[in-house]
Amino acid sequence: MPVTDFTTEQVTAAERFPLWGDVTCQSHARCLLRSADKDDFLARMRLLDLGEIQLSALAFPHLQVARPSRLIRQGDPERYLVNCISGGDGSVSTSGSGSTDTGTTFRAGDVVMLDTSRPYWGDFNGLPDRWSHLVIQIPHTLVPLPEREVRRLLAVPFPAGGGMGGTFRRWLADLTQRADEFTPEDLPTLASVTTDLLTCLLARSLDAETAVAPESRRSALRVRVRDFIGRNLADPSLSPAGIAAAHHISVRHLYTLFEEDGTTPAAWIRARRLEHCRRDLADPALRHRPVHAVAARWGFTDPAHFSRIFRAAYGLPPRDWRQYACGDEPVQSPTSTVQKLARNSGAR
Repeated sequence: MPVTDFTTEQVTAAERFPLWGDVTCQSHARCLLRSADKDDFLARMRLLDLGEIQLSALAFPHLQVARPSRLIRQGDPERYLVNCISGGDGSVSTSGSGSTDTGTTFRAGDVVMLDTSRPYWGDFNGLPDRWSHLVIQIPHTLVPLPEREVRRLLAVPFPAGGGMGGTFRRWLADLTQRADEFTPEDLPTLASVTTDLLTCLLARSLDAETAVAPESRRSALRVRVRDFIGRNLADPSLSPAGIAAAHHISVRHLYTLFEEDGTTPAAWIRARRLEHCRRDLADPALRHRPVHAVAARWGFTDPAHFSRIFRAAYGLPPRDWRQYACGDEPVQSPTSTVQKLARNSGAR
């Protein structure tokens, strides 16, 4: 995936804030910037290009941003800027007038939406030591909702701590963290899922879910279900019935979602649990943890059953895989199996 990392630390303290202004005006939209930390503006950016959609992760101390009408007339990319606030707080408004307008306050866990085609102003208190803002830039034409409806959400922070908002926020955080793992062939899928999740989040905030295409709702539901499974793998009682109930759908509907990928909910859960166990067993920092404890951590309560299905999945018993992955005595096992496991885990 095309990824660009940028930090102001590459220049002197006096040059940092002007450099940040130049870079963000090119990567986002042209704005007027101020900062209480302009004398030594330590900030970082990671920009992920998904084609028509861009995701940026930002880390900065304090920033005031204004996009008045005169800058819009000079050039407009016609995009929505969807800010997921993961740290810090601040205020935002659609006036673009600056300090004379206190705006609406927001805090960590909120989503704040702006439009490059309309004036806005914001005062952002960020976190320079970690990503405090995840920003999606998406063209107006890719959001399949009436613009007049979407405008109701501009500069109106809404919470994204749970439900669809939480799923969307975690999706963006995961994309940022794992950006280097994706290939150019993955970009259309990543952009499509991001658009579907955002559309469903906006529609829910507008009480306009019926306006969302069934395909988008289905895609977003699939991501929500898998996100839910990922957060509950350690629960031995995790089951298709419980998953379906948590998402207010039938068990049959749940099975249909997984059939499209040629699997079942139970198989998906088992595969994800085994993958986590395999990684933990290959981690030297966890060598002190017994194999059965690693298995229990990810929802396997029967050690004998875990050993059987681990071997069936990877061709080695869990203890032998740990022995090989951590660089101990070579194990007596087919070379192809060991090499396959090594490639998958990054072991050397």
